[in-house]
Amino acid sequence: MSLIVAVSGSPSSTSRTLLLARHVIGRLGRAGFDVALINVRDLPSEDLLAGRADAPAVQRAVALLERADGVVVATPVYKAAYSGTLKVFLDLLPQFALAGKAVLPLATGGTVAHVLAIDYALRPVLAALGARHVLNGLFLLDKQIERTAEDEALIEEQAETRLTTLLDELAVAARFSGAKAGASADPRAETRLVGASV
Repeated sequence: MSLIVAVSGSPSSTSRTLLLARHVIGRLGRAGFDVALINVRDLPSEDLLAGRADAPAVQRAVALLERADGVVVATPVYKAAYSGTLKVFLDLLPQFALAGKAVLPLATGGTVAHVLAIDYALRPVLAALGARHVLNGLFLLDKQIERTAEDEALIEEQAETRLTTLLDELAVAARFSGAKAGASADPRAETRLVGASV
C-alpha cells in the first residue's frame, strides 16, 4: 500500500493551511492510500529552532517521510515566501529526504500577489531535497477555504476541481513510486482515484 504524507507548515492551530492538509489526506485515505500528517507546529519548537535533527520527534517525522511514496507540502505564504515554521523543518531533513518521491506543493494566502511563491520560493527547495517529481502546485486564497461546523474544510468549487486534478496526478505518481520500490500496486490502475470530494 502506497503511503502519502502531508506536511502542514502553518504556525497557527486554526489555520486554513492545516484544514487544507487534513482535507487532502482525508480524500487520499478514502481513495485507498495509507496517509499520515506531520503538523510541524506540534513538533517541539526548541528542537526545531536549535536545529536538533537527532531529537526523537524530529527523527520520527523524518522516518515517516522516508517511508512515503508521495508527499504533500502545505504552507501559508508570508511576505512572498513559505512559512518560517516550514523552513526550520525542511532545514532539518537529510540532504535527499525526498529522493524518489512525488511531491505536491500547496499554498494559502490572503492575496493573489503571493501566487508565485510556490514556484520561486518552495519548488527549488523541494527539488534540492531530491524530489523525483514536483507537481504543479496550487495556491488557494484564504477565502476559498471555509471552516465547517465539524472543523473540516469546505473548498470553493473551482479550487476543489483544480485540487482534484492534482490529487489524481499525485495518486498516479505515488503508486508508480511504490511500484518501483517493490509495492504490489499497479501504477496504471485507477488513474482517477480521488475525484470524489469530501
